[in-house]
Amino acid sequence: MYHRIAVPEVDVWEINVSPAMFEQQLQVLKKMGNVVPLQQLVNEINAGKLHKNRIAITFDDGYIDNFTVAKPFLEKYCLPATFFISSGNIGTEKEYWWDELEHLILFTQHLPPFFSLQIRETIVETELKTEVFLDEELRQKHGCWKACTEEPPTIRAKLFYKLWQTLRPLPAIEQQQYLQNIQTWINKPKLARPEYRTMSIAELKELATDDLFTIGAHTVTHPALADHSAQFQKKELLENRYFLSEITGREINLLAYPYGNYNEQTLTIAPETGFNAAFTTEEMSIKSGYHKYSFGRLQVKNLPGAAFGEQLKHWKLY
Repeated sequence: MYHRIAVPEVDVWEINVSPAMFEQQLQVLKKMGNVVPLQQLVNEINAGKLHKNRIAITFDDGYIDNFTVAKPFLEKYCLPATFFISSGNIGTEKEYWWDELEHLILFTQHLPPFFSLQIRETIVETELKTEVFLDEELRQKHGCWKACTEEPPTIRAKLFYKLWQTLRPLPAIEQQQYLQNIQTWINKPKLARPEYRTMSIAELKELATDDLFTIGAHTVTHPALADHSAQFQKKELLENRYFLSEITGREINLLAYPYGNYNEQTLTIAPETGFNAAFTTEEMSIKSGYHKYSFGRLQVKNLPGAAFGEQLKHWKLY
């Protein structure tokens, strides 16, 4: 499972793989296993005939670098991949809310000394103290921080993480409203970063015309599905599936849950809305007999080829 093929200033969630590392990883995949379209893997599972050493490459979210960087590499090595697309930002200059929040809190040069914002019933308050100005030491700490495995190393990082935790369960319209509150607090013009946008409609169409690639669903607004009602979940899946089908001219049969987040309702809604299989972010290799609406995936990190190969050897032990 990939998200971005890029080298950003910060990668707190470890979802970026550099172009150089990505190419090395593709070379390893060619040698170590049989890379097949994800739908083929699902079909073999449904038939009870899953072959050994099957590997499927997937991308989540629909970032522009999937088209400009990953696509040419995949074509070079003739490797199929599935792109799970959140449709709400397609064709816009908008960044995903977590990218915007990360940039505002961790990398704004000068912040006001005190932050206070009520998000529904939660009041988030922080005194920035010596971190009002972003010096080189702070910048380096933020650039090295891995939020999934490490405690926040600075006051700013603690504030970012608390805001991320509080905003993630909310619907997109509220996330955007609170981000606007934060932007107002900073009192700095909002500038979209082109490298953080998602694909345009034309780029998505072109991606879908290549027989190497499959387009999958990833909801409209990238919500944490388990935090929402069944009606909300169903609307997100149906509208996303319809949009992608209209744009690409293809049947959209595969689904990946944003953040890997789902509940029992989701497992019922996914087949009801026309999906053949769905994927989480749980680190479990796929085997026959597993629930086909909660298949696991391995999140690939920014590793050189040799280290990635060792990780794959361990993965086969699951």
